[in-house]
Amino acid sequence: MRFAWIDLREVPRPQLQAVVDAAIHSRMAGVVATDAELLGTLPPTITRMLIPGDPAPATAKKSGDKGDKEGKEAKEARFAAGAKAPAETGIDVLLRKFTTQDELDALAAENRAAGSTPTAGFIDVRDDRTLRLSCTGAMVLPYTVIHFADPTKIPLEIVLAAAESAAGKLVTVVADLEEAAIVFDVLERGSDGILYAPRSADDVFALARLLQATTPQLTLSTLTVESIAHVGLGDRVCVDTCTHFEEDEGILVGSYSSGFVLCCSETHPLPYMPTRPFRVNAGALHSYTLGPDNRTSYLSEVGSGSALLAVGADGRTRRVVVGRAKLESRPLLEIRAHAEDGRLVSLTVQDDWHVRVLGPGGKVLNVTELRTGDELLGYLAQDKRHVGLPIGEFCKET
Repeated sequence: MRFAWIDLREVPRPQLQAVVDAAIHSRMAGVVATDAELLGTLPPTITRMLIPGDPAPATAKKSGDKGDKEGKEAKEARFAAGAKAPAETGIDVLLRKFTTQDELDALAAENRAAGSTPTAGFIDVRDDRTLRLSCTGAMVLPYTVIHFADPTKIPLEIVLAAAESAAGKLVTVVADLEEAAIVFDVLERGSDGILYAPRSADDVFALARLLQATTPQLTLSTLTVESIAHVGLGDRVCVDTCTHFEEDEGILVGSYSSGFVLCCSETHPLPYMPTRPFRVNAGALHSYTLGPDNRTSYLSEVGSGSALLAVGADGRTRRVVVGRAKLESRPLLEIRAHAEDGRLVSLTVQDDWHVRVLGPGGKVLNVTELRTGDELLGYLAQDKRHVGLPIGEFCKET
């Protein structure tokens, strides 16, 4: 489960309270601050991380008071030594920087000490030495926070590969939400978490939406073919994606927004031509196809940069990006099928043997060989549509 920590250190002072409230309300995993007093006011539902050794809160006595100075120095020394933070401060994790192997070894030892506050490590990766040290940290610390100086994601890929079997969590510092989305996708696994310094509460809520952007498990239905008809020349769309489909994957396509057929990708061998595992010969340009967030698009609207759902025969889904859509005039075939409840599903595809749909169990079916009574895999939507969005209104499609 990916997560985010909110870095309060650079939040503008007028926005600080609103950002803290947003972090709590949107259930961010944690907050990072230098102010132990501020962290102590937060509820235990959010992980409170202190960067120790920083100046005391503004409410403390002036440093000119010798007794106060000694107390402050003693407290900082206690934090620097990895001692347990006072219970009244409400500190869950200490976040400390390491730049050498000796410092990393000390952090690892502190985490092994009974009764100590968990300690996370922070490292700034700027060269091969710090990259190798970050890989080691990811293997031995409960949390390793990494700031990568270079914009390339190759160093992150190296750390992810090195820490594949590690029990600890990797947290990557990101500059904005666009980088957060990229970091979560690196090597398909992505960073376990991110550390992000928002400028406002709106940034926190936008991050929460990004964290929740998962694709659903769909419940597919068995459809029974009731007719197949040659309908003549029309325009059909091949959807070429930027991903490799599995053999039991495709995209959902239908003439009606209430029902779709699972159209097979070209991952299976064909006579006279090589496989194209990135492609789905999807259907006529008027057809609906299902994308993320329960939103449909006409195939005529799909193009480079569009996002669709790849759907497996077991109902699993994942987001795929379209590289291009190719529209050409071809003879068309209309397939009409019905669900167990009698609902009609229609699909118009290219009238050619190499166009395929999927049946129960991921069975590959050539559309020109379909017969009445054959079974297809499909998806029955519960919502009517307006500009691709679900809407609760009367709508009849024929």
